Amino acid sequence: MDLETYEALGLHQSLSDVDPLRVVNGRANREIQGSLSVPGDRQYHPCPEAFPADDVPRGHVASHRAWAGARVYPGTTRDVRIYTPSGFDPKKPAPGVIVFNDGSWYLDRDGPVRAAAVLDSLIHAGEAPPTVAVFVMPGTNPDNPQQRSIEYDSLTGHYARFLLEDLLPFVEGEIGCALSPDPGRRTVCGISSGGICAFTAAWMRPDSFGRALSHCGSFTAIRGGHNYPFLSRSTERKPIRVWMQSGSADADILFGNWPQANQAVAASLAFAGYDHRFVFGEGGHSLHHGGAVFADALRWLWRAGD
Repeated sequence: MDLETYEALGLHQSLSDVDPLRVVNGRANREIQGSLSVPGDRQYHPCPEAFPADDVPRGHVASHRAWAGARVYPGTTRDVRIYTPSGFDPKKPAPGVIVFNDGSWYLDRDGPVRAAAVLDSLIHAGEAPPTVAVFVMPGTNPDNPQQRSIEYDSLTGHYARFLLEDLLPFVEGEIGCALSPDPGRRTVCGISSGGICAFTAAWMRPDSFGRALSHCGSFTAIRGGHNYPFLSRSTERKPIRVWMQSGSADADILFGNWPQANQAVAASLAFAGYDHRFVFGEGGHSLHHGGAVFADALRWLWRAGD
């Protein structure tokens, strides 16, 4: 049953009503905002790299509010924040880039990930190359309350086009240099719908995005994501590296069971011989477990070799 059929039957008024970031097992999901309402999340804490020592140089974050430069998604505005590491020099070799969907959740200095601090630690320790991070929120469109789902859940190449044609050229203009064109140095990261979006960007454009990091990815029957287990088994293997995370208390709602869906995708990637890693814990539909292993995920994704 597709989304239009659900709506015709009156099962929900719009996709936003059943966004798994807002509804889990019929209750408001507060984990993503930092609450530990799922007992399994209480064991997870930000990784040690999220607390840099005093002598670790801090990168710089520039904010761009209500950016309206998305030609692929006309009529939308979104907040964009750009992290450049300490000592960044646009005249040096082109840096790699990591894009964070729902970027504010990853950038939050009191949140479960604290991505900028982790990057500071890893780059200072020589465990990650100098990398530009782009924290981008989904577009808002007064005429379409489903804009986030359209951008993140759709199994099309549109979001990858948005990154390649709109967002990353804007970033390059702001930092004063080109980003590395090497897909092995281009990562997309996200949670829930943003997680499947990260995978889809790499899946659709492996020539441009060779690394995907998915937390509690929505590989479920929202806009076709439940097809990925079959697609990844039956399609010629793509040159991408994938890290996935989910937990036994992840979402279980109308559109599917997130733990089962993530396990199915991971099993299919293994069957097809993908360079992938799947970390399965006890947490809920949140970034707590993902934050606890975030530095390890980046080390693994960015390790040398194909």
